[in-house]
Amino acid sequence: MGFTGVRMGAVWGAIFVVLGTISVSRAQLSLTFYDQTCPNVTAIVSSVIESAFQTDIRIGASLIRLHFHDCFVQGCDASLLLNDSATIVSEQSSRSSNNSIRGLDVVNNIKTALESACPNTVSCADILAIAANVSVVLAGGPEWPVPLGRRDSLTANLRLANKVLPLSFFTLAKLKKNFAFQGLDTTDLVALSGAHTFGRAQCRFFDNRLYGNPDKNLNTTYLAKLRQLCPQSEVGANTNLTDLDLTTPNIFDNKYYSNLQQNNGLLNSDQVLFSTFDPDTMAIVNKFSANQTAFFEAFSDSIIKMGNINPLTGSQGEIRKQCNLVNGASSSSGLIMGGGVESQADDLVSSI
Repeated sequence: MGFTGVRMGAVWGAIFVVLGTISVSRAQLSLTFYDQTCPNVTAIVSSVIESAFQTDIRIGASLIRLHFHDCFVQGCDASLLLNDSATIVSEQSSRSSNNSIRGLDVVNNIKTALESACPNTVSCADILAIAANVSVVLAGGPEWPVPLGRRDSLTANLRLANKVLPLSFFTLAKLKKNFAFQGLDTTDLVALSGAHTFGRAQCRFFDNRLYGNPDKNLNTTYLAKLRQLCPQSEVGANTNLTDLDLTTPNIFDNKYYSNLQQNNGLLNSDQVLFSTFDPDTMAIVNKFSANQTAFFEAFSDSIIKMGNINPLTGSQGEIRKQCNLVNGASSSSGLIMGGGVESQADDLVSSI
């Protein structure tokens, strides 16, 4: 059944609780932001994504990854979507995103549809937030109320992206510090990692676990399967794809966590949530594996929290007419976030 936004009425009871957790600095985001100016925004986003799903089953996972990679770099401001230009160095070439992000064409199609229906109204940053919600629901996952009202940045920040985006080989300690830098706690880390319950990953992001000294935390049967897909001769360069969740790869459910319990986590950054024997993360993995409702509730809370990282609001930034380009001459503007944040990121990198 298509996602129409009708079910939002069922969550109104929880909306006020959710909004109560949003700090004063984030209070300008609103669940009713487009009610008067673009009331069909969710339906329009949904229609484009539903169409994309017909030919690309991976698109939902790709879209939620865009939202994640955007929010971790100078906040949820669509900076990730900006292409290289005379004045902008794109974040898309960062270590974590280079040749691995997808769905930009779908985002552009959504923007085109919204500009036709509601010109100069819906930001690209809000498109990413809504698209993440729609993508999860279409794959069988939870629906959450999406606070809106973000505006788009006037620049990207590749240097910051290379410092703050988590990488697939990170240890648990590194992941915790990385998420804490964004104001996200251990529950957020484990819950948001659950987005790997659907989608695919290229061999080059995990094949270092397969050869030389194979990762002892990788199930031996799974190891043999992955070696067939990712030959040793191509370690570090193989772009072959495999499912992030070997159990139900196209469904948003809690099987990701039962995979971790069986040492079937594809990425090192997945498996360390359980194999590090950290009592906090192990307890959360066990809880989510046993109770899908608990996972869905925690995921919803955490992605709302992530979506509220340093949004531009009011007169800040702009509403881009095209998501991959700033409007007019505004591309000559300075960085949205300055040296303070980058200095903190330097401290983060040096500490991990």
